[in-house]
Amino acid sequence: MSDEALSQLDAELDARTTESIPIPAPNVPELLSMGEVLRVVTMRRLWYAQIVSVFGDFLALFAVITIMTFRLHATPEQVTGLNIAYLLPIAVLGVISGVFVDRWPLKITMVGSDFTRAGLCFLLFFIHTTWGFYTVMAAISIFSSFFSPAQGVAIRSAVPFHGLRSANALMQQVMFIMRIIGGPIAVAIVRIFGPRVCYGLDAVSFLASGTLIASLALIIPRNPLAEEAPQPDRHAQASAIARILHDMKVGANFILHHAALLFVIVALAAGMFVLGCFGPLIAVYVRDTLHASSTIFAVTSAGIGVGLLGGVNILNVFAKRIPNTTQVYLGLGGIALGTTLLAAAPLAALSLPLLHTSMPVVVTVFGCFVVGFSCAGIIVPSQTLIQEETPGELMGRVGSTTMSAVFGAQILGLLLSGILADHIGVRGVFALCTFLLAVLIVAGKLWMEPKDHPALA
Repeated sequence: MSDEALSQLDAELDARTTESIPIPAPNVPELLSMGEVLRVVTMRRLWYAQIVSVFGDFLALFAVITIMTFRLHATPEQVTGLNIAYLLPIAVLGVISGVFVDRWPLKITMVGSDFTRAGLCFLLFFIHTTWGFYTVMAAISIFSSFFSPAQGVAIRSAVPFHGLRSANALMQQVMFIMRIIGGPIAVAIVRIFGPRVCYGLDAVSFLASGTLIASLALIIPRNPLAEEAPQPDRHAQASAIARILHDMKVGANFILHHAALLFVIVALAAGMFVLGCFGPLIAVYVRDTLHASSTIFAVTSAGIGVGLLGGVNILNVFAKRIPNTTQVYLGLGGIALGTTLLAAAPLAALSLPLLHTSMPVVVTVFGCFVVGFSCAGIIVPSQTLIQEETPGELMGRVGSTTMSAVFGAQILGLLLSGILADHIGVRGVFALCTFLLAVLIVAGKLWMEPKDHPALA
């Protein structure tokens, strides 16, 4: 057989082999579980740091609320003012702090924030006035506005993309557990040992968190083209303020021109606005609409916390293959369902007269659980999508802008809830929340529908 014939035979065999053996699809890595994510040393220590610092935070916050309420006899407006003093610096500085997080050494930023907050906690030992508590809590919040976006950058650098969902769920799980148990523990400590023990534990928790983070080898990958690209002369000569404004503009433009990020940030803000309305109004709703006791108020409040915690864990296991944006839509719809149940709960007594006394309470508790569960369906996928889609050199700015929107929405909910309730009633506020969420879902589908494109590394 000639060489030409052999070559032709080889070509035919190659063609048949290629046709008979399918080309395998690209490997899509299996999403990591929470346990697998915790095997990453950096992530595990960040999680430990989160546990101790958040626990200390809630101890101090609830201790201050207890002292203001029962010893200083603060009015409801003054207690609400404490929450606003704690949230406002993050809402205002969040837009700016990310610029510095993207420029400063990550570990120094986080450790410095922790140690400074520890020192500020010791100031609580000497505070005995409402305005004093406002000032110290606001100062602590200022340094938190730098820590939180830096923590988001650290998580993104430490965990592979297919583990970010579980990593965010772990961090949120800590927040929700401490939200549920922090209050009762703080009240018990204040009664038995006094508030200074809570203040001291908060300071120690920040020191422990900073020490854990200081032990990490944080390596943050940056886009070399973005770092090495020569800047125009006018930027090189610009003042520090002009450079900060330029960096803020770059981050804002990225968000505004990225449909998926814009949608999930707005969705997060909407969910936090509803929770902000819930805080001041749910007690009034239980008292005036349900004509129920403080025990029922405790149960309804716990329902939100249990929903949040259950949502994080259940959705992380069973909703892994549902796209992040789809989960956000479902979460918005779930919150709208929960607020509808709360607005309609008193009507349950009319439809089921035999259960006249208990049915509205059952519907209310279930509605609170649905709201909490659905908020969890927004928080974790939103954070995951933001981390997946944002370039490394913009992570601080995008993370801090998101944080600013979330805390700003909570403050707006706190401020507007009382005003709106005076004009349209508590049930009317819940119905209005339902309407706004429905509008957001429609707007998201029409104008902010994310476009499919590969995540940025």
